[in-house]
Amino acid sequence: MREPFRLDGLHALVTGGASGIGEATSRELVRAGAFVWIADINLTAAKALASSLGNAQAVSMDVTSAQSIEEAALQLPQLDILVNNAGIGHVGGIATTQAEDFDRLLNVNVRSVFLVTQRLLPLLLASPAKGSIVNIGSVAGMIGIRQRFAYCTTKGAVLAMTRQLAVEYPKELRVNAICPGTVETPFVEGYLDKYHAHEKEKIREELRARQPMGRLGQPEEVASMVRYLSSREASFISGSLFTIDGGWTAA
Repeated sequence: MREPFRLDGLHALVTGGASGIGEATSRELVRAGAFVWIADINLTAAKALASSLGNAQAVSMDVTSAQSIEEAALQLPQLDILVNNAGIGHVGGIATTQAEDFDRLLNVNVRSVFLVTQRLLPLLLASPAKGSIVNIGSVAGMIGIRQRFAYCTTKGAVLAMTRQLAVEYPKELRVNAICPGTVETPFVEGYLDKYHAHEKEKIREELRARQPMGRLGQPEEVASMVRYLSSREASFISGSLFTIDGGWTAA
């Protein structure tokens, strides 16, 4: 019997693919048999990861730069799976969010998904396997979270783009989004270091407690869903949002 959720012969690109959820996704897709382009602004980290995985190659990509995306795209002979994972966070309500911070989040979290997807769309449409796009959203795009005005706004936009693309290309592409809760990644550690350096463990416990399961998610759990959504077993799934949040949005 064939092993389920195999991706043999497929080419995938993961933005922000050298750390956190992106790194776990790169590892999981290689494990499933795909060739993975690890696209990251940190080329050194991407090269180190690609070297350790074998069936992967690092590619420098600043997702906010159309020129950088173009240079990366020219290296790709084919593309079957695109994982829009790169993103940043921000803490603050509308009263304290500065315009430059809001613009930065829009550029990294929203405009980048537009730029990367638009440029790689011809390759995805040419995929004989029917191209798959998996956008990494967040529960913050589905519910309101205090002191996350800009972040909630941008992740909501990612979910809207997911649904629109699925409707625009219903027979040519499958487009889905994963909405994690709080996941144990360098992203979260950076947040704790920046905003709660004097009380990291206290805030870490609060982050665990707001998810009914009482723990943080693991990058590998999100990566497993990316693999499934990219596989032929998920061929009837498009325009869907998948929460991986320990029951947060259910509560």
